[in-house]
Amino acid sequence: MRNDNTDMAKKNGGWLLNRRLEQNAARLRAARAKLALADEQLSALEDEASSQELRAIVSETPDSAFEFRQASAHAAAMRRHRDDLRREVSDLEARQDDLLDRLSAVRASGE
Repeated sequence: MRNDNTDMAKKNGGWLLNRRLEQNAARLRAARAKLALADEQLSALEDEASSQELRAIVSETPDSAFEFRQASAHAAAMRRHRDDLRREVSDLEARQDDLLDRLSAVRASGE
């Protein structure tokens, strides 16, 4: 009877790990898509900030300097957001590795 309970626990544990792995994989795909979008947006915002900087240097007006500061602030905010997304992807990848290790251990002990 005890052996049957152990086998049942291994099967349920494997099922649960598979489910968690599927959920983590879905989150990872979504986070990677958000990261790719943030990278594109950051590139555009950095280009805009660079253009505004050049205009501010050439025109030397308070308005152009203000527009440059605004564009730089937007780029910096997007950079922080992108860095947060990178950390999220890294955390999800580490979680995936952990789940795969645990699933391998369950399967190895079931053989």
